[in-house]
Amino acid sequence: MQIRRKNKNAVKIAVIGNYLPRQCGIATFTTDLSQSLAQELPIEENLINVAMDDIPEGYNYPHQVKFRVRQNVPSDYFWVADYLNANQYDVAILQHEYGIFGGEDGSYILQMIKSLKMPVITNLHTVLENPSVGQFKVIKGLAKYSD
Repeated sequence: MQIRRKNKNAVKIAVIGNYLPRQCGIATFTTDLSQSLAQELPIEENLINVAMDDIPEGYNYPHQVKFRVRQNVPSDYFWVADYLNANQYDVAILQHEYGIFGGEDGSYILQMIKSLKMPVITNLHTVLENPSVGQFKVIKGLAKYSD
């Protein structure tokens, strides 16, 4: 994978996963990753976070979270992909853990990433030794659409 930008100051990154104040290890990881990336980018607005909501009222996110995806609302996944594509993001960094995404075994995330027109980096936080048929399909899909 190679991100090609004539102006390196203009690299645009989207990080997708849970985000603090949601209380889980993935939220802490994603928040830390995003804060570290932000320190390396000369333009703060070129890094956005897409947070997964598992409760209807969502969370009180900081300004770094530009989008919320309601876990079980398929159209939210499409809206995010459309926005990232229209605004020509250079890379999406996905945090994957079973239980974060909606659909059978988290399959809704596949609808999003296969629609993205940029490289996708996927961090697998759990790799199951004996996944179910649905979990295996999701992992195969993540591998297919990730760079």
